[in-house]
Amino acid sequence: MNPAELLPVAQAATGVAAELIRTRFPGALTAKGDRDMASEVDYAVERAVRDLLRERTPQVGFLGEEEGRSGAAAELTWVLDPVDGTVNFVHGLPLCAVSLGLVRGDRAVLGVVEAPFLGTRYHAVTGAGAYADGERIRASGVAKLADAVVAVGDYAVGPDADLANRLRLAVTARLVPRVQRIRMLGTAAIDLAWLAHGRLDALVMLANNPWDTAAGVVLAREAGAVVVDRHGANHHTGSAETVAGGAALLEELLPLIRAAATATG
Repeated sequence: MNPAELLPVAQAATGVAAELIRTRFPGALTAKGDRDMASEVDYAVERAVRDLLRERTPQVGFLGEEEGRSGAAAELTWVLDPVDGTVNFVHGLPLCAVSLGLVRGDRAVLGVVEAPFLGTRYHAVTGAGAYADGERIRASGVAKLADAVVAVGDYAVGPDADLANRLRLAVTARLVPRVQRIRMLGTAAIDLAWLAHGRLDALVMLANNPWDTAAGVVLAREAGAVVVDRHGANHHTGSAETVAGGAALLEELLPLIRAAATATG
């Protein structure tokens, strides 16, 4: 199946999701772990999108952040984060998004990221470029860390958070004196979409969940960015980290991350 043929379905699904996010209050919160939560809207969006996709693409599998896998094993799988940036959403911050990727094997081949409160929809299909509201976009051409705005992923919560954050804090400490600015937006989907749009120059996220990154990775790559793990291997859905930017920036970033990892053991 040609992924491009499924783009209209993906856009219809994110449109339904965005309307739910815009028009509903978060509602009751369900604790998923230490300082980790899902809102009623997370569940409502996931169920609405899953039902739409099951009706229109019954031959495609489905993986959602909140309720897991459904449908039979298939060549292609929809991967959904219903509200990427739930904490932002719950606190009334407009930086949140619905992120819908289409994955073949362990590689995303289509992605749609829609930011309901920003009024922007991003989409990309492998080999066809990246777009914001239908206009072609390109990643930043910044080639030096000293000129770069670098997004960093959220610090860890939950079990072993202190251990996981040793590396995150060490990387942050090395970035601070070397980059123009650091930004922590609280949503991986917007991090990657804005990287594709040239609003951010690089991204360092020392974690990876496929629902957080599948759609955004396609956007970033189709906009000309390189997306790897911290060892420099090509990023895929099973990668442990997500590091992205121009090739020249990664030549500076990756040794910095490895040095921080060595120093923290």
